This record gives sequence, structure tokens and C-alpha cells, in this order.
Amino acid sequence: MESIVVIGSDHAGFTMKQELIEKLKENGFVVEDKGTYSEESTDFSPIAQMVAETVAADERKRGILVCGTGIGMSIMANKIPGIRAALVHDLFSAKATREHNNTNVLCMGARIISPAMSWEIASVWLHTDFLGGKHAKRIQYIADYEENKTK
Repeated sequence: MESIVVIGSDHAGFTMKQELIEKLKENGFVVEDKGTYSEESTDFSPIAQMVAETVAADERKRGILVCGTGIGMSIMANKIPGIRAALVHDLFSAKATREHNNTNVLCMGARIISPAMSWEIASVWLHTDFLGGKHAKRIQYIADYEENKTK
């Protein structure tokens, strides 16, 4: 099965996003770029929504979002039912958020970390599996809450 990464950024994250796309493709990932497509000022919210909705609709896909800090993207992405987005700026958190939280969207800040670090984080995150077990119960609690609140 091919690994599909849906990626998006605002203007602040555009350059980092482009570098991530290149690294993802070099490493065999299929990439769906949801924008933005330039450094012209743009709102992060619609892009985060588009990436998150695409990921929520297909459990085989994972998303990566980049803005200046990653905060706005993570807030918006987490509004979409079925999304577990994490703001990550270090390797330990990249691994832990996949193992323990089964996150499906990774958010990073282009004004916080270097492009090289963003790739290291993304690589760890993409190559780490969910541990399940006691963590699955916790994730189910979140899913149940979401389902009851969106009815």
C-alpha cells in the first residue's frame, strides 16, 4: 500500500512545505498538496480545513500542516471530526504522539524550527506506529465524545 501524505501551508510555511514535499517524494511518499502555492499572504484556516477533511475521509492518509508557529493550523485541524492533530517541534514528541495518540495530522512552525528539523520530525512521525493497547481505549474515548457531540 502506498503512503499518502496530504500537505498544506500558509504563506509563512510555504518554503518549508515545498522542501518537505521534495523530501517526501524522494522517500517514496505520494503527496497531495492542498496549497498555498506562493508566499503571498493567505489565511491558514481554509487550508488546514481542506487537509484535515481529506485525511478524515481516508484513514490511509496522513496530513502535514505548516504555518509560522503551527498553532493556528493545529487549532483548525482539530475542529474536524476524526482528526487528531499535534503541534510538534522535537523528535521525542513526534514519536510519542504517534505511539500514544495515533495522530493523523502533524503541525509544525516554520518560524520555530529549521527545514532540516522539520524533515527529521516528519520522518519519525511517518515511520512510527500506534502502540494500541491502553492507548486505544483513550483514543476511543475521544472518538466517542466526538461522535456524541456532532450528532
